[in-house]
Amino acid sequence: MLSAAHDILSHQRTAGNQSHVDPDPTPTSHNSSSRFDCNPVSTAAVLLADILPTLIIKLLAPLGLHLLPYSPRVLTSGICAAGSFLLVAFSHSVTISLCGVVLASISSGLGEVTFLSLTAFYPSYFLLLTSPGPQDPRGEEDSDTAARQPLINNELWRVPRGQRSSPASRSCLLTFQGLLHYIIPLVLVYFAEYFINQGLFELLFFRNTFLTHAEQYRWYQMLYQAGVFASRSSLRCCPIRHTWVLALLQCLNLAFLLVDVWLSFLPSIYLIFLIIVFEGLLGGAAYVNTFHNIALETSDEHREFAMATACISDTLGISLSGLLALPLHDFLCQLT
Repeated sequence: MLSAAHDILSHQRTAGNQSHVDPDPTPTSHNSSSRFDCNPVSTAAVLLADILPTLIIKLLAPLGLHLLPYSPRVLTSGICAAGSFLLVAFSHSVTISLCGVVLASISSGLGEVTFLSLTAFYPSYFLLLTSPGPQDPRGEEDSDTAARQPLINNELWRVPRGQRSSPASRSCLLTFQGLLHYIIPLVLVYFAEYFINQGLFELLFFRNTFLTHAEQYRWYQMLYQAGVFASRSSLRCCPIRHTWVLALLQCLNLAFLLVDVWLSFLPSIYLIFLIIVFEGLLGGAAYVNTFHNIALETSDEHREFAMATACISDTLGISLSGLLALPLHDFLCQLT
């Protein structure tokens, strides 16, 4: 949906045309007074439609989603995903397309919470799953023992029972406090990368290439996802413990590309391509290493809650980036 954001917002549909992709290879200027060739609405609008329902689901998930069996959650997620593609594919208006994006967001948020929580019960898997038996959910015990550190100090639990307001709520609060040093860097990583993706990609427009504006935008999104896929698959090769380093590098990416949007000093789109691949590598590495570290450092009894709670990080960062990207788009598109 985010890769199609530029097409969803810019394509003028007619009664006989149900395609989001403009077949005309000639770039069309949407705002002739601006050097950025802006759409009337920022692609951040699609980002917000894509992320706000996910944010609501993830905020509510730790409060009781675990009481709902996994099977109906997976089924609901699948139905919403299929419905989202059909709605966007056959719609004739931006409004209906955005409704399809909302369905995709519901599917994504519910699916992510569900499958991340399921990792608390399975050591590793590649093709098929069977029902979890009496096994160690942490997986390869011997190889990971050295990397484990307690996420929560057990001394905090040695409080007289009469002084505890609620054991369950105290357990959740202490687990959340232990997660903060992973949650905060992941929020920053996703804020920076989605500010780039939905706030700057549309404005990183090169007129001296064979690619149209819409094609450039799609290439940016594809290269970003390729980088994410590669780094999310690299955990066994290159585990990273200090995820704050990834957050710092991603923020530097944002600052560099923001300056380029303002000054247009990079001479070639291929340099942008390389930076975007690097951006995707940082984002994927931050995600997979954050949840891997949490799985290692959380006790068995708290792991399912911790995984469901920590997944709010990326969604929160994305939501903040969408809210800030909208006014940035309007400001920059007024420049001549």
